[in-house]
Amino acid sequence: MNIVEPIRNKDDLKRIEHTLEKQSLRDLLFFVMGTNSGLRISDILGLNVGDVRGKTHICITEKKTHKHKRFPINQKLQQLIIRHIEGKKDKEPLFTTVYNNRLDRHQAYRIINKACTTVGIKYKVGTHSLRKTFGYHHYIRFNDIALLQKILNHSSTSITLRYIGIEQDKIDESYMNFIL
Repeated sequence: MNIVEPIRNKDDLKRIEHTLEKQSLRDLLFFVMGTNSGLRISDILGLNVGDVRGKTHICITEKKTHKHKRFPINQKLQQLIIRHIEGKKDKEPLFTTVYNNRLDRHQAYRIINKACTTVGIKYKVGTHSLRKTFGYHHYIRFNDIALLQKILNHSSTSITLRYIGIEQDKIDESYMNFIL
């Protein structure tokens, strides 16, 4: 498995969102859902229209851990969801291809990678970058590693810090500030 990075720069996030919005509402929604929920791509792509229509919270059983997860749908996501599901049936997958098949993780990877390349991101990104981006920015904003550990279902805070790239950031900073 390749190691991917979170998208740390908020301006990069805005540029990616703008690029995806020009492509399709579907692509923008799954990207924003990933960066605003911390869900794994398999859980995002597994959603059906009925899982989000008229809801204030998304409730799922995580595919990887089989743990129940419930979280509120923020205003940004709510607006995108309303636009995206118009005219769709509850049993339909939330994210479909042009052939009405469920979007898969390989297609999602290509969409994310192309958007990131388009805006000039040079580091390694992938579908897991969405979850890591959520974690990174959540930590920066709230500085509560215990809460983030719980949200991401990690077994320790050290795993969470390493996962979102904070440990490496601190190591890099110490090197840059250490001059003999």
